Amino acid sequence: MSGNLEFKNYRQEGRLFARRAMIAGFFVILLLLGIVGRMAYLQIIDHEHFTTLAQDNRVKLIPLPPTRGLIYDRQNRLLALNRPAFNLEIVPELVPDIGQTLEELNRLVGISDQDRERFHKLRRQKRRFESIPIKLDISQEEAALFAVNRHKFPGVSIKARLTRTYPMKEIMAHVVGYVGRISLKDLKSIDASNYAGTTYIGKTGVERSYEDILHGQVGMQEVEVNALGKAVRVLQETPPRPGRSLRLNVDADLQKVALDALGDVNGAVVAIDPRDGGVLALASKPGYDTNPFVEGISSRDYKALREDPNKPLYNRAVQGTYPPGSTIKPFMGLAGLELGFLDLKEKKYCPGFFQLPGHDHKYRDWKKGGHGPMDVDAAITQSCDVFFYQLAHEIGIDKLQQYLKQFHFGEKTGIDLIGESKGIRPSREWKRRRYKQVWFPGETVIIGIGQGSFQTTPLQLAAATAAIANGGHYHEPRLVAEVLDESTGEVTPEPGITHDIPVRDPSDWDKIREAMVHVVEGPRGTARKLKNEHYRIAGKTGTAQVFTVAQDAEYDEETVTKKMRDHALFIAYAPVEDPRIAVAVIVENGGHGGSTAAPVAKKVLDAWLLGSPGKASAGARP
Repeated sequence: MSGNLEFKNYRQEGRLFARRAMIAGFFVILLLLGIVGRMAYLQIIDHEHFTTLAQDNRVKLIPLPPTRGLIYDRQNRLLALNRPAFNLEIVPELVPDIGQTLEELNRLVGISDQDRERFHKLRRQKRRFESIPIKLDISQEEAALFAVNRHKFPGVSIKARLTRTYPMKEIMAHVVGYVGRISLKDLKSIDASNYAGTTYIGKTGVERSYEDILHGQVGMQEVEVNALGKAVRVLQETPPRPGRSLRLNVDADLQKVALDALGDVNGAVVAIDPRDGGVLALASKPGYDTNPFVEGISSRDYKALREDPNKPLYNRAVQGTYPPGSTIKPFMGLAGLELGFLDLKEKKYCPGFFQLPGHDHKYRDWKKGGHGPMDVDAAITQSCDVFFYQLAHEIGIDKLQQYLKQFHFGEKTGIDLIGESKGIRPSREWKRRRYKQVWFPGETVIIGIGQGSFQTTPLQLAAATAAIANGGHYHEPRLVAEVLDESTGEVTPEPGITHDIPVRDPSDWDKIREAMVHVVEGPRGTARKLKNEHYRIAGKTGTAQVFTVAQDAEYDEETVTKKMRDHALFIAYAPVEDPRIAVAVIVENGGHGGSTAAPVAKKVLDAWLLGSPGKASAGARP
């Protein structure tokens, strides 16, 4: 039995226990030191940071969006204004279940698929604590119904907002443009902090081009909130600085006259004051209602606008490019005189066609039998093609394109509107760069009558016509006349930019202007039906081919589809003795300039200079 006995070494076990107790005590002390150190760090070193976090549970910074500036026409009629509206908005971080909340709101006030789509799109763009609209511009009945059930919807509230509205709709659509929701693309190009709390940003037209002026400066409000995130009192406030307003040179009545004059056809009318470059009308037809874009147009409606064959979203006045046709002939004649290739009394014979030396191809005149001997006055008055075929060939493309450049053909006019087209002023370099081909003499010939690759915008034609009217002062067109600070009453004129076109001999310009007068006033002028007893008009008709007619074929307007008919153009200024308005008109597929485009211009001139009843009478001022 002695072999089964166990003897304990109490001394050894005591030492082992003491050793383990010391190790455990060491770890306990180490942990206590860690806790004390962390508390010291939180209480002493990082005290200010956590105090701020605690304060943020009670205090919120709320951005105060500025009131957007207004837009007026030259007679102080409102073209863009801010209308009060009530929006139903959600702060995502305060809503336990957004899906369920949306369903309950739908049963209460009705939430459309478009509302949901816009909400989820904005939710991805904004931070969780920012307020996001779920239903815009709710009615008084809906507001009252929600107010009764407000306690059921934490994080949902009604916000009073200002929404943009355009009372003249399609009449000023291509001038004023519209604002829309701030997109991810917009956020990359703006100061996001200055747009905190702001829903809209200029998308097109003046709204976009003058965004910096119209928007203003955001303010900030420091408020104390309760556990539900509801503000209970304002601690501090920095008020926003409202955007400044704009007064345009455009006259809304004249704009309407221009659109009405176009009737049911597509086209554009641009009217400019030759004295300073102020744009009096910038009409493009068809137009569209800009108001649906403010709150977010539906995908279906936007698709319908984009796929409309008449392209209502397209600003023909500024972006549309067309061959200038015979409206280029006064500028061609001026180039011939100023560059020394023409004499005032020099005549060229028109047999009805022109041929380059050594070539069989015939460049035909619109008049089969020809015009006979023509000087520059008669050639412009009767729109003789052969005269300008020959003149263009003699000048050559190099000198010709350089001279036309001074009138900003193939160049942006400098108008204060984003998205202007340059058009095309053909040259050797242009063709080499675009097509990697050499320039042919025949291409110069047809440039002489504004055909071929030559492309201009109605705005370019109007600005160039204004420069002829005022004797060589090219004023860059201006839509905005003044910037207004509504809070102080301060008015700041928008400065214009002028380029003086070199004038070698003033009599050359006088001769061209006289020829343009004969187009309307002369017995053989192509726009003689515009002659009236009230004021004298200087003008030039034009017809631009949509497709090229074969050498031995004839153009028959009756058998050609409407889309393939010639464009009708007309340029003019009046009164001749003291020009106060210059006009350019393009009627797409309208046929002849004298019969289609010229009457449109006449209605615009009458409205401005004579003050037709209920129309633009402001132009009658001295």
